Amino acid sequence: MKKNLKRHKNKFHFEISERKLLLRIFDVAAVFILLKLLSFFVEFKYLDFDTINVQWSLLLTFYILLFYTLFEMYDLRVAANTEATFKNGSIGALMIVTAFLFTPYISPILPNRRIELLYFFGAVYFSLLGWRLFYIQFFASSRFHKHILVIGNAKEFELIQAAIKNFNPDNVIKGFINTKKEISTPEMSPTVLVKSEELEDFVQLHRVSEIIMAVNSPKFINTEIYDSLLVLLEQGVVIREYTQVYEEITHRVPVQHVGKDFYKYFPFSRSNQNQLYLFFHTLLDWTLAILGLVVFLFLLPFIWIGNMIANRGKLFYSQQRVGKNGAVFEIIKLRTMVQNAETNGPVWAQQNDQRITRFGKFLRRSRIDELPQLINVMKGEMCFIGPRPERPEFIKQLSEKIPFYETRHVIKPGITGWAQVKSKYGANEEDMLEKLQYDLFYIKHRSLFLDLNILLKTLTTMIFFRGQ
Repeated sequence: MKKNLKRHKNKFHFEISERKLLLRIFDVAAVFILLKLLSFFVEFKYLDFDTINVQWSLLLTFYILLFYTLFEMYDLRVAANTEATFKNGSIGALMIVTAFLFTPYISPILPNRRIELLYFFGAVYFSLLGWRLFYIQFFASSRFHKHILVIGNAKEFELIQAAIKNFNPDNVIKGFINTKKEISTPEMSPTVLVKSEELEDFVQLHRVSEIIMAVNSPKFINTEIYDSLLVLLEQGVVIREYTQVYEEITHRVPVQHVGKDFYKYFPFSRSNQNQLYLFFHTLLDWTLAILGLVVFLFLLPFIWIGNMIANRGKLFYSQQRVGKNGAVFEIIKLRTMVQNAETNGPVWAQQNDQRITRFGKFLRRSRIDELPQLINVMKGEMCFIGPRPERPEFIKQLSEKIPFYETRHVIKPGITGWAQVKSKYGANEEDMLEKLQYDLFYIKHRSLFLDLNILLKTLTTMIFFRGQ
C-alpha cells in the first residue's frame, strides 16, 4: 500500500498561451485606461469617452495587436527582456499612433489643438511600456516558473531539456528519474537525479506540477513508478508524454524520435481535405499573388538598376524544384549569386555564402528575391504558404538520411512557410532536419489561423531584414 500524502498543491503558473493572452488583453486595457484617466486631468477631446465609439475603439485595438505582433512583443523571450521591450515596444507604439492618426474615415478628425496629439502618443507609449515593465518585474520572474520532473532515458531527457531551455525558460526541470540504469545519466545541472522510491516525496518537496514521461516503451516503467504515478495523478499532478510536450513547446514534430509508429504522430490536419479551407487558401494565394506582382512590377526598375550596378549579369534565373506528390517544376527567382555559381554541381547555400553578391544580400534579406515565384503560385505549382520546395538532387540525398523527409510533399510547396519564419538557413543536414520538423508541424496543424500567423511573421522578417 502506498502511503497517504496531502493533496498536491500546484505551484501558480501561467501557461504559454495564457501568458500571450494576458499580454494582449492588458496591452489593450492599459491604453484605454490611461486615455480615460488623461481625459480627467487635462483637456483631451480627441477621443470622446463620454460616448462609446465602437468604430475607433476597434481600430485602436486592431492596431495595438497588429503592430505589437509585427514587432514580436508577444514572443515571450522578447516580452521578458527589458532592452528588447524598450526597443520593439517604442517602435511599435509609434507605429500604432501613426497608423491610427492617418486612417481616414474610421479614426476621429484630427484636433485643432496639436498638444492633444502629443497627449495621445504619450498615453499610448507610457501605458504600453509601463505595463510591460510591470510584467517583466512580476510575471516573468522565477516565482511563476513551472516545476517539472522527467521520467525516462537519457536520449529523450536531453531532447526535452534542450527544448525547454531554448523555447520556454519559464519551465524548470527539477528532477530526472533514469529508467535505463545501464545508460549513463546526461549532464543535468541543476537538475537532481531522483530515485524511483523518492518520486512522491520529491514532487511534494519541490512543488512539481507536471511530470513528463520520456520513455519510448511502457516496459521501462517499473511497478513502483507506475503506482506512484497513479497516486500523483489523483492529487492533480499533470502527467504528459514527451513528444506531445516537445511539439507544444517548439511548434515542431520530433520526427527523428518517431520510429515505425509514425501514424500516431502524423494525424495530419483535417484542413488538408477541408474544401472550405482550401477555397479560402486558394483565394488568399491569388489575392496575395496579384498584389505582390503589382508591387514587384513597381520595384522592377529599381531592382534592374541595382542588378546592373552591383550584381552584373542576368536578372532572373530558373531552377528545378520538387512540388506536391513529387512533381518537378521550374521555379523563378531573382539572381542573388555570381554567375556560374555551381560550375562543379549543386551545392547548398551557406550563411554568409561568398557566392552571394552585395546586391544579392539585400534581395535575400528583404525577401524581394522570392517575388517572381508569385508566377509559380498563379500557375498552381506553389502556394503562398507551405514548405519551401527543394531541389531534386538534394531531396534524394536527404530522403536517405532523414526519416519521413518526403512527407512534406503531401501539400503544395510555398513561397514562405512555418520553417522559413521559425528556423535558420538550411545549410546542412542538421538544419534540414530542423526545417522538416517545422514543415511537418505546419502540415499537421494547418489552419487559417496558422496561415495568418505565418504571414505576420513573414512581415516581421522583412521589417527586420532577417531573410537569408
